[in-house]
Amino acid sequence: MKKFLIVVAFLVIAPQISAQQERAITTAVPFLTIAADARASGMGDMGVATSFDVYSQQWNPAKYAFADQKMGVGVSYTPYLETIVNDVSLLNANFYNKLNDRSAFAVGLRYFGLGEIELRQTFDQSATIVKPNEFSLDGSYSLKLSETFSMAVGGRFISSNLRFQDGTQDSQAANAFAVDIAGFYRSREIAYASFDGRWRAGFNISNLGGSLQYDEGGQENFLPTNLKFGGGFDFIFDQDNKLAINTEFNKLLVPTPRDFDGDGDIDAEDNDQYQNIGFFSGIFESFGDAPDGFSEELKEVTWALGAEYQFRESFMLRTGYFNESEEKGSRKFFTLGAGFKFKSAQIDLSYLFSTSQVRNPLENTLRFSLSFNFGEEFYND
Repeated sequence: MKKFLIVVAFLVIAPQISAQQERAITTAVPFLTIAADARASGMGDMGVATSFDVYSQQWNPAKYAFADQKMGVGVSYTPYLETIVNDVSLLNANFYNKLNDRSAFAVGLRYFGLGEIELRQTFDQSATIVKPNEFSLDGSYSLKLSETFSMAVGGRFISSNLRFQDGTQDSQAANAFAVDIAGFYRSREIAYASFDGRWRAGFNISNLGGSLQYDEGGQENFLPTNLKFGGGFDFIFDQDNKLAINTEFNKLLVPTPRDFDGDGDIDAEDNDQYQNIGFFSGIFESFGDAPDGFSEELKEVTWALGAEYQFRESFMLRTGYFNESEEKGSRKFFTLGAGFKFKSAQIDLSYLFSTSQVRNPLENTLRFSLSFNFGEEFYND
């Protein structure tokens, strides 16, 4: 029974899984796609084209080249499945350092702990306590190619320790390496009739890499290779009041499960053929392999809208909406957030309201982030 509950819990944890659809795309290590900081999660889980912050490592590391200060550090905490258990959470830490006015490097750590789980074959058997977990360690380098555009490259080590020792074989973590490629555009301030403005745009191709395999000769699982792209505009009303409007789109660059042999059912043979798709060819296939054609490809794209109001660079209010097709996971939710800054320290909070019939594992969850920026200041026009 315990093992059954573990499997159920893991399926709930994977954000891309929909129990109602056969063609929902699932991947290994879905914790990499969870919004790990409260600022991004307060705007509908977006960050590829928002203004720079310490947590840009997950969303778009090219933004670090536009940092206003020499260095910064941030930590965040996200409870997971809080309405069911109290020991599952995502921890995130980031650090960046500007090398000069045009370049910066950053490192990040994400740890997803699934708490303590008791394993028993029978009710009266002594329990074996296991602590499954996953983590990633990554680094990035960003460089301004002009005064308004930067690019970044990042590398990531991923470890997933979800396999339990059962007495017949030793458990071991599944490991993989991945690469990110990102770009960020931020225009100069433009004077309009009654306000100044600034345009922003960005993209990030994240988790480019092979697959994870827990057993020798067993099933291989695609990494959550993902394309993010989006844009935004800053309304700069005066030196005290600013409003940022943002939008973002996401597309998993992973092949769609499908009926290869045409027998009307996705069976074991189809799954074997699906696993034989290489990750590189799978990226290109993901743009045109949906069984129902272009209309289904569009359903594999999620979108989000978000806004952030800032007063005197000390107080921030945020809101956002995230939407995913009902056939591809059915994640739909509103978010609210706030931020408070005092000197070099900033604390951010966010809250999620699900609007889908499929329950969100982060529903009614309060998330926290704390960050510090310090050192030499850089002027970015």
